[in-house]
Amino acid sequence: MAIRKLLLLLKPIDPYPFLQTEGASLIKNPQVLKYLESRSKVHRNAIKFCQEILSKKPVEWKPISRNDLLHPIRDVDMVITVGGDGTLLHASHFIDDSVPVLGVNSDPTQAQEVEELSDQFDASRSTGHLCAATVENFEQVLDDILFGRVIPSKVSRISLKLNSEPLLSHALNDILVAHPCPATVSRFSFKIKNKYGETRQKTVNCRSSGLRVCTAAGSTAAMQSAGGFVMPILSRDLQFMVREPISPGSTASLMHSAFKPNQFMDVNWYSDHGTIYVDGCQVRHNVQLGDTIGISSDAPVLNVFLSQGISQIRSRY
Repeated sequence: MAIRKLLLLLKPIDPYPFLQTEGASLIKNPQVLKYLESRSKVHRNAIKFCQEILSKKPVEWKPISRNDLLHPIRDVDMVITVGGDGTLLHASHFIDDSVPVLGVNSDPTQAQEVEELSDQFDASRSTGHLCAATVENFEQVLDDILFGRVIPSKVSRISLKLNSEPLLSHALNDILVAHPCPATVSRFSFKIKNKYGETRQKTVNCRSSGLRVCTAAGSTAAMQSAGGFVMPILSRDLQFMVREPISPGSTASLMHSAFKPNQFMDVNWYSDHGTIYVDGCQVRHNVQLGDTIGISSDAPVLNVFLSQGISQIRSRY
């Protein structure tokens, strides 16, 4: 498919509005202030650069701030996000499997800066795990796409059902099912079933701080931080982990594992209140005592241009 019409989705141009309040900075540490001001400048320059490159190409494009994105994205051939993984993650909730997306990391982490400032604060910038481009290679990556030399990768998302009714939200990274108060114990049980609803696994009863389920893309995020394993980016499996289980006993080995695309997780909620957090704070759904939650990878994929796919194509030329 020829790409002629693009949407340029931007992280807010001023991502740190709290830096100035009535002319006075809220940040007193000069090194932190310099770092944040640098991040804002680098991001603004990246947006300007991407717009200049697009203006030279035979495409129609329109910029929009991610804060102004309120409706599903339609009638475009591709979305380009300029920011980091958070901006692409936000965009994914407005994109189905018909529109590919390219992420541009506008402010990559600088290793030397992190090292120099490590005794004062964490100077990490944007990881850009799902971003195939930076300002350094944006034009080359864009040309590869426009000339059809690369194709997007199909990245799995999580499908959810609440009391057998499908939810419209699909998680690109992960979901967390937990009590709204993080200090409150959640009570629930789950089974892994096949597509016919059959299972040979015993019911796993849990008292814990919640349940996290992630995709392959999300396995490098909160799941990895909690001790999970990194999955191949194109895997359709879903990984799950019961957070901080209380006295798991003989079911301890069943608290962290993965299940296949032809399986789903059937969760029964036994606390008065609960919340399904989809991709962090992107979307929330309330659950209550007696609710059932179905979790699977039976969701529309997200077509993403990944750096590994572009590198493989370039090696052929």
